[in-house]
Amino acid sequence: MYRRFFIALALFAGIIGICSFVGFEEDPLTKISRQLQKWTKEQPVEKVYLQLDKPYYAAGEDIWFKAYVVSGGDRRLRNISDIVNVELIDEIDSVKQSLKLPLDSGAANGDFALPDTLHQGNYRVRAYTNYMRNAGSEYFFDKAVPVINTIWPCKKITNKTSAVNKAAGKTDVQFFPEGGSLVNNIPTKVAFKAVAPNGLGVDIKGVVTDNEGRQVAQLSSAHLGMGVFELTPVSGITYQAKIIDKNGAQFTAKLPFVVDKGYVLNIDQNGPQSLLVKITASGTMSVNASNELTLVAQSGGKIYYSHKAKPGTIPFTSVIPKNKFPSGLVQFTLFLSSGEPLNERLVFVQNPDQLNLTITGNQRVYAPRQDVKLTLTAQDGDHKPVKGDFSVAVIDESKTPVYEANENNIIANLLLTSDIRGYVEQPAWYFNNPNDKTRAALDVLMLTQGYHRFEWKRILDDDFPAKQYQPENSLQLSGTVLTVGGKPVVNGKVKLFDLDSIEFTRDTVTDEQGRFVFKNLTFDDSVRFIVQARTDKNKKNVDIKMDQPIRAGTSGNINGPDFNINVSNSLSVYAQNSSRLYAEQRKYGLGNHVFTLQEVVVREKKEKLRYSANLNGPGSADQIVDGRLLRDLGCANIPDCLQGRLLGVTFRSGVAYSTRDYKPMQLIVDGVYVDKYFLNNLNYTDVQAIEVLRNASFTSIYGGQGGSGVLLVTTRRGGDDDSYPEPIYGRGITTNFPKGYYKTREFYSPRYNWPETNKHVADLRTTVFWGPNLRTGADGRVSFEYFNAGSKGTYRVVVEGMGADGSIGRQVYRYSVE
Repeated sequence: MYRRFFIALALFAGIIGICSFVGFEEDPLTKISRQLQKWTKEQPVEKVYLQLDKPYYAAGEDIWFKAYVVSGGDRRLRNISDIVNVELIDEIDSVKQSLKLPLDSGAANGDFALPDTLHQGNYRVRAYTNYMRNAGSEYFFDKAVPVINTIWPCKKITNKTSAVNKAAGKTDVQFFPEGGSLVNNIPTKVAFKAVAPNGLGVDIKGVVTDNEGRQVAQLSSAHLGMGVFELTPVSGITYQAKIIDKNGAQFTAKLPFVVDKGYVLNIDQNGPQSLLVKITASGTMSVNASNELTLVAQSGGKIYYSHKAKPGTIPFTSVIPKNKFPSGLVQFTLFLSSGEPLNERLVFVQNPDQLNLTITGNQRVYAPRQDVKLTLTAQDGDHKPVKGDFSVAVIDESKTPVYEANENNIIANLLLTSDIRGYVEQPAWYFNNPNDKTRAALDVLMLTQGYHRFEWKRILDDDFPAKQYQPENSLQLSGTVLTVGGKPVVNGKVKLFDLDSIEFTRDTVTDEQGRFVFKNLTFDDSVRFIVQARTDKNKKNVDIKMDQPIRAGTSGNINGPDFNINVSNSLSVYAQNSSRLYAEQRKYGLGNHVFTLQEVVVREKKEKLRYSANLNGPGSADQIVDGRLLRDLGCANIPDCLQGRLLGVTFRSGVAYSTRDYKPMQLIVDGVYVDKYFLNNLNYTDVQAIEVLRNASFTSIYGGQGGSGVLLVTTRRGGDDDSYPEPIYGRGITTNFPKGYYKTREFYSPRYNWPETNKHVADLRTTVFWGPNLRTGADGRVSFEYFNAGSKGTYRVVVEGMGADGSIGRQVYRYSVE
């Protein structure tokens, strides 16, 4: 998980022997600057951040979020993409819900309604644009979100990541010499990171000895298993650390080998205002006439500092003011005159260049259900008003305790975690209260977890990665028209119809490969299309193959360590309130609740199930669900649609379980015995009917495989569905139910000054207010108003957002309700 992304310092002889690297034919700094500009233009970086209304939830509640999509080194809310994808993923990497949202000036807001049947456990909310897939899922926004369920208890599913980590069984320690390598006789900082089997940092201490047993250094972690010590290595000597972790386990770990010749790039945090940079060379390398060096510091693809070291001027020392750089990651790289990168050092710069946000209220102490009026003021460092886009969440902190070190945080995300691969533990801790301790710990993090947005050699050689995924600027539908023999239909006529709006039609023609595309479409998630195709001679005897979007893979969860949280123990306070809230909402028919009904059997004519593979005979079942019900409900997947609608059946992570023995039911699709998870992969639009077999009179014919019940799925054939005016799957015509834009719901906030508001309902809300669209005007101010919940306690207001210039802001404000 904690791979090193430093460019290792090569041996001098090895450097001379690297003939594959093309040397500079011009001044190195000129080429580096030009290639960086070219890279940022052709390969712009896009990032997504989501502010959530709170850190954890209960089944039956809503997850509210605001998406900020930024690009470029200045991180402005500008659009490379016009669409952002947001997904809710469970512990076994199954997508439970997915949304597609249009961006307005780089921002969007949405929500997930959590059914009260959702099993308890750790989920994650992931957000990305299609263009971001070029960089890999490591750079997606990905946040662990615990969900409790106090109403529908079920056995917790073991998450794969924690199972693998526990199997490892011991603490892992890695060592990272500053700049890349241990060089003979040069004092060097060595950072280390200790990770427990659960993926979290673990405190250690110990001593470093050489191969003759002499102690040469001591080590002790300072924060989350990370620390640093200094060592003057000697060539030919090997080093190891004798370590003891906080649990008392003792073990040894080897340090990297020592090289004879090379350079060391050392950077110290010279207080909060400057950096102390030092370059040291071993042996005669500093006086070699061919060893002119160039030091470059870049951030976001722009060079902010450079220095040329002439032969004989090493060692080199310089104090660099931090205000030369923007806040965030700064990459220092040392180059040879040939263009070969030697050493690399990542530094984090924390400047006071964030927005100054102030929240003021008409009073500091309020009563339950009282009207609250707050004003947000945004200013820059010179106290000038800032126009910006913000979102606000108000929670009852007495019922929703917040662990701020690990909280969602726009500053920590956009400046730090969005640029580093792998898991960063408690990222907000470094930014909530910056001081000497947090700055020192953040510097050790830079030494142990490297930057990997690009590779220098590929940039300098014009070897940019190909863009497999293009920015989504609108919705579109595409496909191929083929003859019965499988040849492309050229200049074929293709029409697009909306089944729910007879006024909507589009026309296009196929190209030489039989391809067609309908661009610049705008439609909601529930749309139902018919695509009709004919040859240029108006013949209908053709086949249409619609392109199916390929969703980004869900494996490789970077939040694995966070998934080790025991949800039921850590959220006990929240769980108690959620139980009371659930009972109150259910009394008045509120919330995302599933009500268990008496058994409803849909009696169909047996000829409607003539394709059924039921061994008892078509329609001989305890319960039958018509496929039209699934299409009308429009759930994210079939298990969600069926949850609470089948008597004696419950679903966990998409798997059907019998409530009689809580074992998986046998799933059969068109007579084929399939895996228990297969229902997640089946499109609900393809289902004709589902037969449920529970009683022994129906299951006995299936033997032992039907002991816990059977779900029989019969898929649709041409002409099966009488809800359409004509057969759907005939030649030259097909249906398509694409993923459209999600229609975001509005957060409900009761107004207790309205006479029609039901004041008899106990107001136990934990999210008191959610405002995703706060925009400050020319005076830098915007006001918002809401009513408190019905409980006393401490209410916490969190505002996050961005100015038009890309500046980031976050502010936390608290008041009392008595």
